[in-house]
Amino acid sequence: MPDRQYWNERYFAKQTGWDIGHVSTPIKEYFDKVTDKSIKILIPGSGKGWEAEYLYNSGFRNVYILDYSENAIKEFKVRCPWFPTEQIIIEDFFDHFNKYDLIVEQTFFSSLLRPLRIQYAKQICNLLIDSGKLVGLLFNHEFEFTGPPFGGTSEEYMELFKPYFDFLVFETARNSIVPRMGRELFIVFQRNGS
Repeated sequence: MPDRQYWNERYFAKQTGWDIGHVSTPIKEYFDKVTDKSIKILIPGSGKGWEAEYLYNSGFRNVYILDYSENAIKEFKVRCPWFPTEQIIIEDFFDHFNKYDLIVEQTFFSSLLRPLRIQYAKQICNLLIDSGKLVGLLFNHEFEFTGPPFGGTSEEYMELFKPYFDFLVFETARNSIVPRMGRELFIVFQRNGS
């Protein structure tokens, strides 16, 4: 598993090809339809925090970012010095304990080795309130290199997430950025009480 040093070095060297430099369009359009701006939101593996910046600027004040790369968090803080420091968490996702209404998935899952994916699904379930939602994007193809990022298939995701979630939306994203068009699944999974 790539460790904290690996990710810190990637950010330091500006080797962050997964970072598109703005909030992802499918996720942005979902945010734009959420009317309750008081909900508590977690963005794990937040990196430079484009989703958090967009949410906060859109009136969502209960947004938390989590990453264990200090360099990623440093870049976010420089860009968004007004973001509340108490809502910035530098920690391993699997060690985190709290409860959220909504968790945002944007390239974090694809950074994990396959053996950790079951643990990810369980941890997301643990962090969500009853009927809380996991919203975001998953790659729907494999990569030709050893990764990260690591790809996946619809069948794999169904097996991983079905024990914990009801699938409200699970479809090819229609509005991905051009390099990822047709290669991402947009998901809205609701915790099923397991």
